[in-house]
Formats: sequence, structure tokens, C-alpha cells
Amino acid sequence: MRIVTRPDFDGVVCAVLLKEAEKITEPVKWVQPNDIQKGLVDIRTGDIIANLPYDAGCSLWFDHHYTNRITRPFKGAFELAPSAARVVFKYYKHMLQGDYSELVNETDKIDSADLSMDEVLYPEKHPYLLLSMTIFGHDAAEERYWNRLVALLGKLRIDNIIDDAGVAKRCRVVVEQNKQYRVYLDEYTQSIQHVCVTDFRPLDKTPDGNRFLVYALFPETVVSVKIRYDDDAGKKVAVSVGHNIFNQNCNVNVGLMLSKFEGGGHRAAGSCRFDAGKADDYIPRIMDMLLKNEA
Repeated sequence: MRIVTRPDFDGVVCAVLLKEAEKITEPVKWVQPNDIQKGLVDIRTGDIIANLPYDAGCSLWFDHHYTNRITRPFKGAFELAPSAARVVFKYYKHMLQGDYSELVNETDKIDSADLSMDEVLYPEKHPYLLLSMTIFGHDAAEERYWNRLVALLGKLRIDNIIDDAGVAKRCRVVVEQNKQYRVYLDEYTQSIQHVCVTDFRPLDKTPDGNRFLVYALFPETVVSVKIRYDDDAGKKVAVSVGHNIFNQNCNVNVGLMLSKFEGGGHRAAGSCRFDAGKADDYIPRIMDMLLKNEA
């Protein structure tokens, strides 16, 4: 039996809950949603998929993404909840010995971007949020760290986790990255009517940083678009779209929109990944829908 989930904070917390509830000892299988959608992941009988699209080969499935809903019968649970961890938590609550209420509540806030301006501008003051920012899901070399967080979150309080030498070092790096990321956002972001567009493709390396910061820096816009290359060769492009959490006047269902472009997500946030040769077709069409701002 394996846990198959995505490498973000929600996925990490799903793994924490599933490992305890099902007494799983096998290593977590970390994958991206796009790989599941394209059938690139070997899903086996006994696998538990969480925070990812459904695959018929799994034995249990838990998710909360609008575009991942299915009509066929399945074992597990699906709900349009603030986080996939919330779905898992509700399903297994009677089987969990530890008190994970605070952890799941914080995961809900982070995954649904239910954040204050202070949390966005100063994440270093908010330990769960800062910890979530140490997870870089696009770098497979980070797998050892993701597994380390699953182990730590399963047995320690957040104060002790933040004080762990390896975690503390990464938190310090994130704080510095966020400072630099603000500089990059200022240089590579433009407002086009009510849409702010950050295009990192001119850069040799895409900068990492606070994904919520753009909403605080461009409060007049209602939705953000971030474009980057998703591989070193520049053959894949990734586009992330999100409603401005401080200016909630975007009418577009982002997940539904991006499902037309090899992606998906929630009503307020989502992403897609596609061959770079499709960018000149896909990106203008995405922008046109956002500029029309129709439900």
C-alpha cells in the first residue's frame, strides 16, 4: 500500500494523516497532477491517491479540486473542501490517535488562500505559512525533504518543527527568497486592465517566492497569471492563475477554464502545463477569458 500525492503543503499533510490512519510504511509516491492526467504514473492496486486527479487503478481516492470531480463510484471521499487534508481528516478522524485539528485548520487556510494582509507580507511571523513555503514541488531533488516533513508533522508541534536545524535553515532561505522575489515581481509583472501578468520566461531560472505576494503588490487587479518554463530545456510551459485574495471581483472559474488547456484546479486558483509550442495559442486564449471576466 502506497500514498500517492502531490508535493505541496496540502499533499504533505494528507500523507501525515494517511500514514497514521492506515499504518503505511512504504515511501510516499510524489507526483504532479498533470502526470496523473496523462497516465504517466504507474498506479497499483492498494494505492491511496490524495490531492490529485482520480486514477481507476487506485484503491482509495481523496480530493477537493473542482475539476477532478467524477461521477463513477469510487472508494474514499471527494468534497469541495478548503483542502484535501480536510477531506482525509473527516474520513479518518475516528482512526487518528494524534490531535491534528490545528494542522488541518492551518492547511485549510493556506490551500484556500484565506490569509490576512499581515500573513502575506510577513509570513515569517506565521510558522505554518512559512513552513509551507519551504516546499518547492517542482524540484524532484527535494523528495527527501518532503518525506522529512511528513515524519516531523506526524510527531512534533509546529514550534519544535520550525526549530529543527534543517527546517530552520530552509526557513531562513525562504525569508531571503521572498525579499528577492518582490524585486522580480516588480520587474516582470504588468497590469493589463484588471489582470496582472508575471512572465518569468525571459529568465534562465524561475525565481521562487511567496505566491500570495503578487495580490498585495497589485491590489487593483482581480486575478493574477504567472507564466514560466517548467523544465530547463524550455520545452514545457506552466501557467498558474489565481483570484486576488484581497480584491475578490473575478468571475472566472479558474479550474474549469484551465481544464481546456491541459490543466485544472479550483474555482479561484489552478494551473496548467503544456508543450511550449502551444503557448502562442493557449496564453492569448486564457488572457481573453480573464479580460472578459465572465462567469
